[in-house]
Amino acid sequence: MSEKVLMPNENREISKTPGHWVLAQLGKKVLRPGGKELTQKMLKGLNITANDNVVEFAPGMGYTARLCLLQSPKTYTAIEQNEQAAAIVRAYLNGESQTCRVGNAQNTGLDNAVATVVYGEAMLTMQSDTRKNEIIAEAGRILAAGGRYAIHELCITPDGINDDNKRLIQKEVTEAIQHPAKPITPSEWKKLMQDNGFEIEFEAIAPMHLLEPKRMIGDEGFWGFFKIAKNILTKPKARKRVLGMRKVFRKHNKNLSAITLVAKKKS
Repeated sequence: MSEKVLMPNENREISKTPGHWVLAQLGKKVLRPGGKELTQKMLKGLNITANDNVVEFAPGMGYTARLCLLQSPKTYTAIEQNEQAAAIVRAYLNGESQTCRVGNAQNTGLDNAVATVVYGEAMLTMQSDTRKNEIIAEAGRILAAGGRYAIHELCITPDGINDDNKRLIQKEVTEAIQHPAKPITPSEWKKLMQDNGFEIEFEAIAPMHLLEPKRMIGDEGFWGFFKIAKNILTKPKARKRVLGMRKVFRKHNKNLSAITLVAKKKS
């Protein structure tokens, strides 16, 4: 009998555990800000086929990895910095053409131009401006000319938001999720992509309703939602974290959204 795979941060004090891993421990499988629907729009925009060599940055619990693998890409490589998350993803992989490496998205160790598709979700938001740029540049380096790159991230709207308000939202989201978070505006996300040699081909924005019951039922199904709700009710420390996160998300509801961009690497 195989050993039980530990959930990421399972042995860490719950008050200090990053919010997405708290949710994962409660049974949440869809951890992206725009939910399942925005992930599916991103994948439709990428149009992955059996001819594609795919690289995914930070697959987390592997939800999108499984959707990607349904398209039977030629190769699939995940780059995940968390060892426990990597073990979870490896459980979904099958064959030599599918691998999950423990490493960093800004320095993957992959050769130049090895991929035709690169994507990452809910990970650039957690990086500084410099690191965001490094990761997008790395996507460009490992992509062949004409390759597609997609992101699915938290964003702050509208584009013309006051800088003080933007910094307040970044600060309060960081405190709520217990992890550095620096969401930026849609135009800033697009500029980062364009500055690194990408041409935007598809854009979609969705409400940031990660912890709203309607979205959770849509993402997890009724029984998945029931399991999460039961865990929240019976685990007071986790409940406090979830309610704290939802309070901040609701407070800034008018200015928090999710964005996906699909872009093409210029030749």
